[in-house]
Amino acid sequence: MESAQLYPPAKRATPAPSPLPKLLHTPSGLALLELQGVINLPTDAEGEPLSGFQIGRLEFPEYSPDATGSAWMKRVHLYVGQHQRLNGEVKKLPKALAVVRRREVAGEDGGGGAQEGVDGALEVVEIVKYKLMFSGRPEPVGTAHAPA
Repeated sequence: MESAQLYPPAKRATPAPSPLPKLLHTPSGLALLELQGVINLPTDAEGEPLSGFQIGRLEFPEYSPDATGSAWMKRVHLYVGQHQRLNGEVKKLPKALAVVRRREVAGEDGGGGAQEGVDGALEVVEIVKYKLMFSGRPEPVGTAHAPA
């Protein structure tokens, strides 16, 4: 049996930018996204998915910075490409999920230079409490709503 030590999150000087509203914002910008189905990405000549391709754009139509409560969570849109929109909602997870990663440690190599390594310990990156859930089929939209 193998085991690993688990550590709390390391302090970060500045949080990573996140396009999510402050109520869903996490320092690492992580969110859980649940889709029913498959997203077909464009591929190159060898059949590999293109890198840097934007899958879609999230919009929270009822969100405002002054919002109180969770009424704005009832609607969220995911625009895929120029002609499809998925309707969904933000749901609280029954049990929060911890996102963990291997802990990086600074070490010395034989040449006297600093070398970053990975030990057997894990650290908590983030605790995810909400998910964005899209369970219906996409609906067609006109180019007026297409991502810019």
